Amino acid sequence: MAVVEIKTVAPPTGLAEFWFYFSRNKGAVIGFAIFLIILLLAIFATFVAPHSPSIQNREVLLLPPAWVEGGRLAYFLGTDAVGRDILSRLIYGARFSLFIGVVVVSISVVSGVLVGLIAGYFRGRTDTIIMRVMDIILAFPSLLLALVLVAVLGPGLVNAMIAISLVNLPHFVRLTRAAVMTERTKDYVIASKVAGAGTLRLMFLTILPNCLAPLIVQATLAFSSAILDAAALGFLGMGAQPPTPEWGTMLAEAREFIQRAWWVVTFPGLAILITVLAINLMGDGLRDALDPKLKRS
Repeated sequence: MAVVEIKTVAPPTGLAEFWFYFSRNKGAVIGFAIFLIILLLAIFATFVAPHSPSIQNREVLLLPPAWVEGGRLAYFLGTDAVGRDILSRLIYGARFSLFIGVVVVSISVVSGVLVGLIAGYFRGRTDTIIMRVMDIILAFPSLLLALVLVAVLGPGLVNAMIAISLVNLPHFVRLTRAAVMTERTKDYVIASKVAGAGTLRLMFLTILPNCLAPLIVQATLAFSSAILDAAALGFLGMGAQPPTPEWGTMLAEAREFIQRAWWVVTFPGLAILITVLAINLMGDGLRDALDPKLKRS
């Protein structure tokens, strides 16, 4: 009698498990690839960009893209109203946009998680005061609140990042608070408390690691939101100031040339669209990979 051996394949664990569920979302993989390309362009902008983003060439004002009649291959995406290479400015602009996203998300996550932990763990009057303040912030349209804050602090990239961080703060506070309230009554937390764990240990080492999955997804979405808000503030003249090659500022400088030089508006707009779309697709993939309910489906 022949003996048939049945081999069992162990389910993937750790990073392999994450990639298994993440890669099932093809849109997320495409978004990750696009984001990786943009990130590499931003890091190596000095070597990739064909021209300096600030050098003006008065001989090629509003030069069309290379494939349009009158264009030059040396200025593949054309030039702006003062003769600066649009492709180079877009590549350097990726640095500013990604830098804004990283700084805004870092400030929002650190402060939001800390405040949310305090509100969710201690509850009572502390929780009530914190959440009422967050509700007041959420009552204002995000862009309007950011505009007011920048108007108070003064126009500039640093002040714009501070304003956008404050606008994103309530989302992390509410998400952290909800997760902490769910975890703090579970058996492993009660067991740690009975074993003599202190308050800080319970908050940061016992509860917080089990609340990270939704926070990572929210951070990804906040990243794209920060890029959009920064571009909007730059477009309105309240964010990065000319001649900084930031995408929103590039759009603001090109407003008067929309009808006779479409490329000066189209390419910065496409850069914002593609970057934000790629990050949002990545966020969907992260949700699929980190949400245990979706893993079981």
